[in-house]
Amino acid sequence: MRVLGIESSCDETAIALVEGKGERVRPIWSIIRSQADLHSQYGGVVPEVAAREHVEILAALVREHLSRDGAGIDAVAVTYGPGLAPALRVGVETAKALAWGWKKPLIPVNHLAGHIYAAWFGEDEGPKWPFLALLVSGGHTELILVRGHGEFFKLGETRDDAVGECFDKVAKMVGLGYPGGPRVEARAESGNVEAWDWPRPMIKEDNYDFSFSGLKTAVLYSLKGREKEFDTPGFIEDVCASFQAAAVEVLVEKTVKCALAQGVKTVVLAGGVAANLVLRAELTRRCGEAGIEVKLPPFQYSLDNAGMIAAAGYFLAKQNAVTGEALLAVKVDPKADLHDHNNNQQDHKTDLPDYAKN
Repeated sequence: MRVLGIESSCDETAIALVEGKGERVRPIWSIIRSQADLHSQYGGVVPEVAAREHVEILAALVREHLSRDGAGIDAVAVTYGPGLAPALRVGVETAKALAWGWKKPLIPVNHLAGHIYAAWFGEDEGPKWPFLALLVSGGHTELILVRGHGEFFKLGETRDDAVGECFDKVAKMVGLGYPGGPRVEARAESGNVEAWDWPRPMIKEDNYDFSFSGLKTAVLYSLKGREKEFDTPGFIEDVCASFQAAAVEVLVEKTVKCALAQGVKTVVLAGGVAANLVLRAELTRRCGEAGIEVKLPPFQYSLDNAGMIAAAGYFLAKQNAVTGEALLAVKVDPKADLHDHNNNQQDHKTDLPDYAKN
């Protein structure tokens, strides 16, 4: 089964084609066009600007890489949420038009589920059930127990800022700009992780929730009145390294604690922050000490991409695929919750092909 994926939830315009068979899925090709340079001048993503760029880029990608009749494509998967409403709408309406014109099933995919299914890309099969997913992105920090395809159970989440947001805000504090995550990581590489003794919020509490607003505030007040030191060699590097160390320690310790309590043997790292090399290394180290396997998405599929959406679409086709007039009812949901991923599922499934029924 070959699935076309479309992703436009934020500032990446992406399309990809994947092929699935049984419990294996492999990317055939994947194309991503980032708008990061465009939005850096605003200090963050502007939804209306992102949507206009998606319209132009996505139309060009469709013309360049897809045949007019959809030959070689069995279904179309698209991100319906969460994300920026104007940006999501461009992808969803494009996908609906293609599915309608090609007479192919449309599979609405939750963006966060897509990040989890990026773990299936690799040489072996995907993670064994059940597993724990540490979902870390710009707007989400969650611990998700995954018992089967589409069976997501939230065990913990941030009570305030997501860790990705915290990275972006610390980057802004020290003048690194947008996107903040990779810039903080780059500067932290040569910094001293012990230069600043910042808190590890909620790390010892008897739950699986997170909180990063206190860490962010601690950084803010530590830097207040010290702006003249930003030009001192090593100052920003030490700030980034100390902050990153605190955030990563909380994520890793909470995840290991949750995995051991749930008795799972595998942890999946998912979301844009999964591209952070320090987080990948520390999670692998600590889980290894605890006898837990870690599944890391290939680096190129950690950030927003359409391959992960197509992979999720392949595995969730039986539950979520819609055809015929039901296509018209598929809508964007900017605040979509992973645990309501079937919100776009329709009762009208009589036209589903055999591969989506078996």
